[in-house]
Amino acid sequence: MRYVRCLDKLDMTDTIHLKIKICVNPYHLCYLWFPPINYHFVIDSMQYILTAPATLQATISLPASKSISNRALILHALAQGTALPENLSDCDDTRVMVRALTDNPEVIDILAAGTAMRFLTAYLSVTPGTRLITGTARMQQRPIRILVDALRALGAQITYAGNEGFPPLRITGGDLTGSDITLPGGVSSQYISALLMVGATLPHGLNIHLTGDIVSRPYIDLTLQLMHDYGAQAQWTSADHITVSPGGYRNTPFLVESDWSAASYWYEMAAVLLTRHRAKKTQDDVRVELRGLFKNSCQGDCHGAELFARLGVRSEYTPQGVVLSRGETPVQHLEADLVNIPDLAQTFVVTCCLMNIPFCFTGLQSLKIKETDRLYALVAELRKLGFKVRSEQDSILRWDGERCSPDERPCIDTYEDHRMAMAFAPASLLFPGLCINHPEVVSKSYPHYWEDLRQAGFAVAGRGR
Repeated sequence: MRYVRCLDKLDMTDTIHLKIKICVNPYHLCYLWFPPINYHFVIDSMQYILTAPATLQATISLPASKSISNRALILHALAQGTALPENLSDCDDTRVMVRALTDNPEVIDILAAGTAMRFLTAYLSVTPGTRLITGTARMQQRPIRILVDALRALGAQITYAGNEGFPPLRITGGDLTGSDITLPGGVSSQYISALLMVGATLPHGLNIHLTGDIVSRPYIDLTLQLMHDYGAQAQWTSADHITVSPGGYRNTPFLVESDWSAASYWYEMAAVLLTRHRAKKTQDDVRVELRGLFKNSCQGDCHGAELFARLGVRSEYTPQGVVLSRGETPVQHLEADLVNIPDLAQTFVVTCCLMNIPFCFTGLQSLKIKETDRLYALVAELRKLGFKVRSEQDSILRWDGERCSPDERPCIDTYEDHRMAMAFAPASLLFPGLCINHPEVVSKSYPHYWEDLRQAGFAVAGRGR
């Protein structure tokens, strides 16, 4: 439920309260329309108060992978497929992608879905028709010039409908005759993936040369694997060069696996609770089964399990998924380059603080252009819990164990970022009654996160502000 205050500009003493329930079916969003009258609309925000259990025994059916779902949807559309991929993610990002591809509206509002903005920008460039693609205020602050310049170099007709270098974009699709692109390897891998996927539809295919250090390579590899699954020929021809052959895609049945990024929060809970048991020398009572995960997954975030092994969490793979339990003694200091798993940065930073393990994480340059500036957000919110984490060179987060006085009743801001909410929720294991502002942001990738926490024994109480 959302509560909206309507404040008349002329009579601020008159307040109208509207209670709105928005019903969402699996892949369509319902919208409410208000007449153009002179009212300010202010949404009363929600908070969740979390109290964690003393033990953790749970079997969790994780959401389908958002990364795989969104790539599969673009490839399915380019293949002119008949049936949608099975087990699609039910998150916001995938819903807006499905709506855009099935309804084909003249104005496409992707809300806060960065993946959809980038993938659809390339897709619309090779699809007949003129479309305007836009998003939230934050989305209109996220740069997209590098992708637009690359598509223009291939022959795309794209203009900026607002500020130069940022959404919204007006795109007229057509035949792209170019075939060679050079990009810095440090750009978002989603730019590269967007170009790769449309590359197979170009008359001469596509050659991409990447300069400098290449970040998030596993996400590029994920795209290449899915392109192969849909019948395209695409591969690394050298350490910094990718070739996509012309020929398009074939209609292919496809099943989306569960999300390794979502799994990381359950690894975090297990790691923190196991540390508490070790400190108190009490018997372990931690066993979490995560359904639908595969050891040899093409998702880059599956490698997070290897890093969690160093933090004392054992992964046992079964035909149904993976079971988490007590592993080896955790390391006393953790250093890691997270350039290939940047979406797990918040998970590992918060985990290490809660486990009192000093750390240095590098390769975080992409965090500043995510849903929020995640480097700033992590430093700010961890200080509320008493941890003085430092951000260095816009790509490093470091904590040497320095503490400060925590807030008496810490309340975590989420910055319109789903991963801030989910990474900080396990802190309730050490901070009973922890408050999470705007908990609804989890709908971007893991809509039933709070329900799963309740199933695992967490008390999740909601209140408005």
